[in-house]
Amino acid sequence: MTLLELLHLLRKKWFLVVLFPLVFAGATAAYSWGFMSNDYTSNVSLYVLTKTDSQNSSNITSSDVTASQQLANDIAVLAKSNRVIDATAHSLGMTTLKGYNVKVDSATTNRVITLSVTGKKPEAVAQIADELGKQTSDTAVEVMDLKAVNVIESAQVPAAPSGPNRVMYTAVAFLAGLFFAVALIVLLDLIDTTVKNPEEAEELLGLPVLGRMPSLKGKGN
Repeated sequence: MTLLELLHLLRKKWFLVVLFPLVFAGATAAYSWGFMSNDYTSNVSLYVLTKTDSQNSSNITSSDVTASQQLANDIAVLAKSNRVIDATAHSLGMTTLKGYNVKVDSATTNRVITLSVTGKKPEAVAQIADELGKQTSDTAVEVMDLKAVNVIESAQVPAAPSGPNRVMYTAVAFLAGLFFAVALIVLLDLIDTTVKNPEEAEELLGLPVLGRMPSLKGKGN
């Protein structure tokens, strides 16, 4: 099937091309805005301070910076360990942090670590993020023999939801509906065995077309 033939098919079945994307997008939008609850995210930032920072602050080399950045990466892994997660839940009087998504970002060019907590309740995510930062700091100082892991910015109660991305879901559903419509039109054409033009008749029968009978439009016989 050539591109022109496909465009001709889509033109003949244009109502399907319009209907399915609208149905898919409409159903997704209705579900997203009507049934999906909001997610809220709160962040806390930490800064890694080693014991050598205060002792040799004037003689910090590039290897020292690289080592500090590696420490930040190690602490980022530590922040998601069961030890820190369980200690955070226990400190808040919770049995587990199930239902909350914890994300840890560690930049490769500095010693700043960002902890993000996402959940359904804005006050809860801020509280958990702050406690997670505290537990991460205490555990890192104890386990890794650091001077301190200081909190740069405490968690704030989010004023607006961070998700779900309902607009993106609706747009993806619209494109899925468009793809489904095109695929259905092509499939219907492939399983249609009727002869649509003289060229197909010649190809099927192996005989030349000698003439054409025009369609007659009238009110009676």
